[in-house]
Amino acid sequence: MTVGFALTGSFCTFSQVIPQMGKLVEAGHTVVPILSPISYVSDTRFGEAGTFRRQIEEITGRAILHTMQEVEPVGPKKMFDLLVVAPATSNTIGKLANGVNDTPVTMACKSHLRNGRPVVLAISTNDALGLSARNIGTLLALRDFYFVPFGQDNVEKKPRSMVAHFDLIPPTVEAAAKGEQLQPLLLPPVLQ
Repeated sequence: MTVGFALTGSFCTFSQVIPQMGKLVEAGHTVVPILSPISYVSDTRFGEAGTFRRQIEEITGRAILHTMQEVEPVGPKKMFDLLVVAPATSNTIGKLANGVNDTPVTMACKSHLRNGRPVVLAISTNDALGLSARNIGTLLALRDFYFVPFGQDNVEKKPRSMVAHFDLIPPTVEAAAKGEQLQPLLLPPVLQ
């Protein structure tokens, strides 16, 4: 299976997400990486953009798609059997839920969805149980969207925050490829 794998700007989760690309490759999938503009260029306290890009290209053996022009053919050329967005920030979730298409990640999703193929979302947001809850709910109700099971990540300091159990990306991909949502969807808190 050819899997598009898009990362958006929840930089604190990159160290957990990037290894999941390797697990998909080890399982025999072709993984094509996509980065949002901010993810492609930002050096943060969690790591340097160049280091992340090298890791991703080494794991996948592919150049990172990071412009609108590079991802526009995703749908017309049926480039992916399935598309993962991990981490999926509240910004990206909100755009997808409201039909906004202004980044390489949202363009790849929109283009991919025109073929009725699955999109797997692995959320990471401090606002999942706040204003972003309605956007998550919207996507949960739509066909072709599947979620990596998620839970709260810091109930005392960030009571509205939720994050996917990123280690469940591979089994979620396998389930979504069959048109099934991996269950249970809501899990106990993610231990940091």
